[in-house]
Amino acid sequence: MKENDASPTNQMEVTFRPIGVIHSPFNSLEDMPIQPTSDAGAPGIVEVFPEFVAGLKDLAGFSHIYLLYHFHSVQQANLVVTPFLDREPRGIFATRAPSRPNPIGLSLVEVVRLEGNLVYVARIDALDGTPLLDIKPYVPEFESPGEVRIGWLEQVRDQVRRQKSDARFK
Repeated sequence: MKENDASPTNQMEVTFRPIGVIHSPFNSLEDMPIQPTSDAGAPGIVEVFPEFVAGLKDLAGFSHIYLLYHFHSVQQANLVVTPFLDREPRGIFATRAPSRPNPIGLSLVEVVRLEGNLVYVARIDALDGTPLLDIKPYVPEFESPGEVRIGWLEQVRDQVRRQKSDARFK
């Protein structure tokens, strides 16, 4: 396929409508955890809008869920970034940096409890007011590929739990 291909797929516009909002104690990027496994992860509340509450049926039986959300504070998209855990520029698709062509975030969080349209979670790593796009259950049998390689992150894997965010991806 050519780089400037004008196929229907390249011209397609995709639009998402938030199904809720993520509430967290993080009001700015500075000092926010960079991943939900971070020691700085905090309790949060996922508020699901009323028209989507029926979709929460049976979710209480899962200990962990994926939150997919829109990085609403990101104002730039870069194909090469210097990630939080490195000093070397890396391709955006080899990182979890937020300044992506499609600013979609992913967090694996623990479900604490459900109350009506609210899902109380542990180890949130998103800004307060983040638009929620989807919720998916974590199922180890679906997710565990066995032996994995983590590329450049292999050198810094011990830093993941301590690293916090800063303003570099505003």
